[in-house]
Amino acid sequence: MHLLLIFSEIALSPNNHEVHIYERNGSDWKLLDILNQHDLRVMGIDWGPNTNRIVTCAVDRNAYVWTQGEDKKWKPTLVLLRINRAATCVKWSPDENKFAVGSGARLISVCYFESENDWWVSKHIKKPIRSTITSIDWHPNNVLLVAGSADFKVRVFSAYIKDIEKTPEPTPWGTKMPLGQLMVEFVNSSCGGGWIHNVVFSPDGNKICWVSHDSTINIADATKGNAVTKLRAQYLPFLSCIWMTNNSLVVAGHSCIPILYNLTTDGQLVFGAKLDTSQKKQAGGLSAMNIFQSLDKRSTSEVNDTKLDSVHQNAITSICQYSGEKGNIKSFSTSGMDGLLVIWDVMTLEKTIAGLKII
Repeated sequence: MHLLLIFSEIALSPNNHEVHIYERNGSDWKLLDILNQHDLRVMGIDWGPNTNRIVTCAVDRNAYVWTQGEDKKWKPTLVLLRINRAATCVKWSPDENKFAVGSGARLISVCYFESENDWWVSKHIKKPIRSTITSIDWHPNNVLLVAGSADFKVRVFSAYIKDIEKTPEPTPWGTKMPLGQLMVEFVNSSCGGGWIHNVVFSPDGNKICWVSHDSTINIADATKGNAVTKLRAQYLPFLSCIWMTNNSLVVAGHSCIPILYNLTTDGQLVFGAKLDTSQKKQAGGLSAMNIFQSLDKRSTSEVNDTKLDSVHQNAITSICQYSGEKGNIKSFSTSGMDGLLVIWDVMTLEKTIAGLKII
C-alpha cells in the first residue's frame, strides 16, 4: 500500500490503479475522492503541502499531476515521462517546482512546468544507471537528488534545471552541478550486498541513509569524506527509513515493527529501541499446559498462533512524517501490506518506552 499524509488528509493506493483520498474526522476516515486516471498499478504518490498538488506514477509508464478545483475534486494533467518501462517512484522537490520519477527504464525523469507551452517537460538522467531505480529523495537545496537502485548502488546526482532556478551553491557533495552530473556513487556489495529498498537525505543534507535487502542500514557522511557506516541488523530486511533528527532515524520493514537507531558523535550507528511495545494476548485464558495438550491431541492449537505480537501484522512498506518539521518530527505514520495505517506520537513513545532517547 503506497501512502502519503498531509495535515488531516491522506492519499493512498490499495495496490491497484486507483488513488483514494481520505479526510480524518476524529478517529474515523471519510473517503473524499477516487483518482482513477492510471491504467495499471500505482507505484508512487507524493503530495506537495505548499502547492497542494499530488503527483502519481504507475506501471503504465505515466505520471499525473493532480490539482484541486473549486468543487474540491482533483483534476489530472498528464506528464510525458518518455520511458519504456514502469515508473517505480516519484518525489516532489523541496520547493515543489519540479519532481523526479524513477523507473525500470534505467533512468530518472526530472520534470518541471514550462509556462510558455503550458505543459510539464521531462529531462532524463541516464548514465551510469544500469538497473531499476527503487527509491529517490531530494537534498534540501532543491538541486541534488539521491537514487537507490536494484544494482546494489546508491548515487547522488545533480538535477539542476537552469530554466527555473538559480545557480546552486557549493555543497559537501560537490561544487559543479550541471544536470545529470554524478556527484558520488556508493556500492552496497560488502559482505554480499542487496538491492536498495529506500534512501533518504538527512534534514541538513550532509548525510544519506539507505536500507537494503541484506538487512543492513547504511549512512554516508559527505562532511567526513563520504565515509560509510554500515550496521548489519538482526532483523528481517527493512523497506523504509525516515530521519527523526540529524542523528536519529526510524526504520521498518519485514519485521513489522518500527525501530529507532541513533548515530553517535564518533559516527557509530547504535540500536535505540523498538517503538512497538505491543504484546500478544493469551486467548481464552489458556495456560501453556493447555496449549501443549491441544497440540498433542489435535495437532492444532486452540489459539490463533499466527497473530504477531505487534500492531502491524505484515511488512511495513512506508514511513511518512505526520507532524513536526524535518529534523524535529513530532509524529510519523506507518503503513504496510496488512492494510493498516498507524500514527506514532513521539511524546507518547518517550513516556511508555523506558530508556528511549532520540538524539
